[in-house]
Amino acid sequence: MAFRPNYNRDRSERDRAARARSDEKQRRKDEKTAQRKAEREAAEGLPATEVPEEGQAPEDGKPG
Repeated sequence: MAFRPNYNRDRSERDRAARARSDEKQRRKDEKTAQRKAEREAAEGLPATEVPEEGQAPEDGKPG
């Protein structure tokens, strides 16, 4: 006699596979985003988070 189909197991396997595909796709998108961000920062020269060195003029143009 054949086994009865286990729909819950089949459904969970399909869901797991779909989640794995989604996670892989998101990981690839994140990698491309990080690469573009790194290229943009390298092209600009200074990253936005870097503080200017001492001795440089302040942003407002007034002597310090």
